Amino acid sequence: MSSQVPASAAIRPRPSRPLRLLRAWWLRLSPARQDRVATVAPLLSVLLFLAAIIAAFWYLRNEEIEREVESVRRDTEMVQQQIRLRLIDNQEQLLRMARTLGPPGGAAGTERFAAQADALTRSHPEISSLTWLGGQQQVVARYVSPDQVSTLPRVMDSPDANESEFRREIAVTYTDARVLRMPVYSRPFRLGDGPAVFLLQIPLSDRGFFVGTLAATYTMETLLRYFVPTEVAKRHVMTLTDRDGKVLASTLSSPPGQSQPALTYSAPFMQMGHGIQLRGEGYRTSISLIGNTLFWMVVALSVLTVWMLLGTWRHMHRRLQIQGALIQETNFRRAMENSMLTGMRAMDMDGRISYVNPAFCAMTGFSESELIGRLPPFPHWPRDRVEESTRLLQQELSGRSPPGGIEVKVLRKDGSQFDARNYVSPLIDARGQQTGWMTSMTNITEAKRVRDQLSASHERFTTVLEGLDAAVSVVAAQSGELLFANRSYRLWFGGDARRHVELAGGAAPMPPDPDEAVDGMGGLPTSALTGAGAD
Repeated sequence: MSSQVPASAAIRPRPSRPLRLLRAWWLRLSPARQDRVATVAPLLSVLLFLAAIIAAFWYLRNEEIEREVESVRRDTEMVQQQIRLRLIDNQEQLLRMARTLGPPGGAAGTERFAAQADALTRSHPEISSLTWLGGQQQVVARYVSPDQVSTLPRVMDSPDANESEFRREIAVTYTDARVLRMPVYSRPFRLGDGPAVFLLQIPLSDRGFFVGTLAATYTMETLLRYFVPTEVAKRHVMTLTDRDGKVLASTLSSPPGQSQPALTYSAPFMQMGHGIQLRGEGYRTSISLIGNTLFWMVVALSVLTVWMLLGTWRHMHRRLQIQGALIQETNFRRAMENSMLTGMRAMDMDGRISYVNPAFCAMTGFSESELIGRLPPFPHWPRDRVEESTRLLQQELSGRSPPGGIEVKVLRKDGSQFDARNYVSPLIDARGQQTGWMTSMTNITEAKRVRDQLSASHERFTTVLEGLDAAVSVVAAQSGELLFANRSYRLWFGGDARRHVELAGGAAPMPPDPDEAVDGMGGLPTSALTGAGAD
């Protein structure tokens, strides 16, 4: 009968190669080295834990800074794009307005200029004023936004040195516009103590001749106020700076006081030139909270780790004590197993041999390595009894073995056989679950031989008594029960024990006397063997 691997064993996954190598390395270590490794391993784990915490803190901190910098860059570029598109749109509208003005002179042109300027400044609040300059840089007409009426006229016409900068910038950009014949932006400057502004000069021409310019004054604070989205202003501070880094306008009058430097990103205004930069600033407000949280987290985890290490060391101390007691108990039990004459064999639920004692190996002649791990048919089964042995094994694995044991034939390694009796009991683990079966095997060859001899002797003795012409009977001394009667007794007296008592003299049966002969009834030759039996 061919052996078959159970399905549960066939689908059981094998451990990976690194796990097998680690297990082999661990098993090669002595118990003392295993204890030292178990003691050092927690220390290494604590060091790795601290390294992981430091690395995680460093990574999260850098990741947070990168996210904030990316957010500042994205918002800054978005605001830059919006302001640039606004300036381009304003420039196109100013060019269309410039083409409609014509040569200076006449009340109709001045009125048309005032109407167009009023409409433009109302829809474009970043434009503070519009000035129409003639061919000799004379002021033809001027329109000031209602918001700046109280400030700009005084500044534009003031002879003060600080406030006449407006006229100087007008002159510089007027000259550039006349030479280049294209829109020209001025450098940023302040109107006295007021806000920072810059100029845009649009050249005017009539039949190809230069006839003046249209000058627009932009207020930088208004530009930021209207073209920085509210959600961006809540997150970051947007600032316009000159080439020297001096703040010209900002969405926040004074940045919040911070011990940490602000996260900044600057984008140039190519449309305006003159080194003007749009700078976005982000202030980290959660550093202290995050730092404190991580610090106390590390402290708590470190205290917990120290407590666990102390508990581990105490556990290791108790484990060493228990291990010493276990070793003594194991040695004692191993000595008992080695001195036993009864063979012991343990099997799992699939019938695989997991343990044999030296007595079992001595009985069968097979070594421990030849038996452990084997599945049926086992090497100690006789070749002509494989089917019977398989049936008996299935009976054992199903828990249907008789309490009195099973008598089997066992094959030794040298080819000889002997009679054995197997007793099977379940193996129960610490959780109360059955993990296999334990079989104890006793060699009954000699006992069986003696039993057979006694049986044969009894049969011969019985045959002799049955062949006698004398009546032979045996009665129990206490109960008076007829224990044995030969053929002659049964023929003459039947199966009644009272005839034995009458033949014995009417008294209780006495130990038999072989030389005594009793005369039978009716003159028949009769003899009786009276014996006392025990209940």
